[in-house]
Amino acid sequence: MTATARTTLRAEGFTCPSCVQKIEKQVGRLDGVSAVEVKYASSRILIDHDPEVASVDDLVAAVDRAGYRSTPAAF
Repeated sequence: MTATARTTLRAEGFTCPSCVQKIEKQVGRLDGVSAVEVKYASSRILIDHDPEVASVDDLVAAVDRAGYRSTPAAF
């Protein structure tokens, strides 16, 4: 069994609460992702995932497909 990792991404381009739903839906579709929580006020995306199935690059790409830029963050 693989351990679940929690990755935090900082996102750019949030303009409304519906942005949150778009990102959560797009990232949540990835295999290996067990939870996605978008923090609208701080522009952070918290993702619980299996790093062997969904890499950080995969997560960033999914946010990109939703129409927003993101980068890995330390917190």
